[in-house]
Amino acid sequence: MLRIGIGGPVGSGKTKLIEQLLPALAEEGVAVAVITNDLVTREDAERVRQSGLIEPDRVVGVETGACPHTAIREDPSANLEAIENLERSCGPLDLVLIESGGDNLSATFTSDLVDYWIFVIDTAAGDDIPRKRGMGIVQCDLLLVNKTDLAPHVGASLTRMKEDLAVVRPNRPTLFTDLRSDGAAQVLDQLRRDVLFVGRPV
Repeated sequence: MLRIGIGGPVGSGKTKLIEQLLPALAEEGVAVAVITNDLVTREDAERVRQSGLIEPDRVVGVETGACPHTAIREDPSANLEAIENLERSCGPLDLVLIESGGDNLSATFTSDLVDYWIFVIDTAAGDDIPRKRGMGIVQCDLLLVNKTDLAPHVGASLTRMKEDLAVVRPNRPTLFTDLRSDGAAQVLDQLRRDVLFVGRPV
């Protein structure tokens, strides 16, 4: 079973990415479940459950009770237990998507929890975000720069962001997208190249 983490600041598009990936994964015949992490609520889990994109019992909300990155890095036990419970009740599963609650640019996933992780930022936060070199941006397996449609409205330069990210992440993939309009096709393509279906006939 493959475990993919999805992290990034509040409002960057993490839950939207999950909502876009679910139909595409279903078409590929991937048995998927979702775990969301929030501080003291299960708001994101409820949103995914009510989306109609996945069976509700395949979505689990974890209340971290502390900084969200604690449960994905320092002590992932709550998430590991949620994975075990999902595998027991809904398995066998091919893939679990684990969303971290909105956090700062330093949030990272431990390899004890995920096999691969995506970090999502958005252009509305400013084109200087890549130059801040947060660990999430630098270390993630795949960086997603979302809401490219907003760049002209906030004075953000996509060209500048691409140039800076080529320096910050010279050997790691970065994708620019607007998840509201063009979906997650290019994200799925990247996952297919990197980890999805590896060793499995398609």
